[in-house]
Amino acid sequence: MIYLVRHGTHSLVDRVLCGRSNDVSLSPEGAEQAQRLALQFAGLKVDIVQSSPRRRSRETAGPIAQAHALNVECADGMDELDAGAWSGRSFESLASDPAWLQWNPRRTSSRPPGGESMAELQDRVVAHIEALLTTGATTIIVTHAEPIRAALLHYRDAPLDRYAEIEVAPGSVSVLRPSHNGIDAGSANAVLP
Repeated sequence: MIYLVRHGTHSLVDRVLCGRSNDVSLSPEGAEQAQRLALQFAGLKVDIVQSSPRRRSRETAGPIAQAHALNVECADGMDELDAGAWSGRSFESLASDPAWLQWNPRRTSSRPPGGESMAELQDRVVAHIEALLTTGATTIIVTHAEPIRAALLHYRDAPLDRYAEIEVAPGSVSVLRPSHNGIDAGSANAVLP
């Protein structure tokens, strides 16, 4: 079983495309979300806790790992989408950018300038997840909205252009559950057992 957790909230959520900025830290609300996640996962047997390299993900993963007496493993394959030239720009400034306007409805066929395509992101995310699935380990991966969307769309056999149908709130949990039919990709706001 793999749990995909979006990092907790920070002061730039819904205002700035942070991308791979490494200096974005959790807000007090985000730190509380991380503590709540640790409590939610406390009753589960967890073998591995991983995090994207970004600070906001590591800060969210820390309390979860601590509750299980585990170290946080860095998962480069679950890093945020490389947003290239858009990194650090406000969503307000992007709203009039023609490339941004093309990117949003056509994730399958476009890419951020100087950045990574959604297909490239999906390939590396799925490769990382598939390698973990072969181990049978119960794993929590703290990452970002785009890698989570890419994984859920892949396991639901849905096109990347449907990314907007999947809401991935800060501190939310999505579940990838192996079954006899493959992988069941649960909602992006799963209730833990």
